[in-house]
Amino acid sequence: MDFRVVKSATVRRLPSPEEKLRAVVDRAPEAEAFAERCLDRVRPFWNVAYGARRRLATLGVLLLTAWLFLHVMFGANGMVVYRTKRAEYQRLHTDIGQLQKENDRYTEQIKALQTDPKAIEKEAREQLHYTRPGEVVYVSPAPPPAKPPQSAARK
Repeated sequence: MDFRVVKSATVRRLPSPEEKLRAVVDRAPEAEAFAERCLDRVRPFWNVAYGARRRLATLGVLLLTAWLFLHVMFGANGMVVYRTKRAEYQRLHTDIGQLQKENDRYTEQIKALQTDPKAIEKEAREQLHYTRPGEVVYVSPAPPPAKPPQSAARK
């Protein structure tokens, strides 16, 4: 067995605030030089952009306007979709009107069959082929089915 004592890790000493400040102050000229170099590289582009700021602003407004126009016309709820939905609404509205008229007609027919003896008699004669005593009904025979034309090219 090995009972040797391992050297413990040394405790790291943190720098004091004065030492930190001294380190920052010592490196300040390097940071200022770095900032100056960066500004020297960016300054020509900045001068060009500043000189063309009106053109850039106009271009930005034009791009925003074009995007807004496209979004309003062709977006998820744009004019194209609005027009198709409006046409569908009008078509459905006319369908509802037609179905309402048909429903009213059927309602009137039901009321007539419940109360009017003439309507009852008419339906009994037409649908059920009923007759009154002593009446004779003449029924014409059904026409023969039409034969398909024979083609002359068939041999």
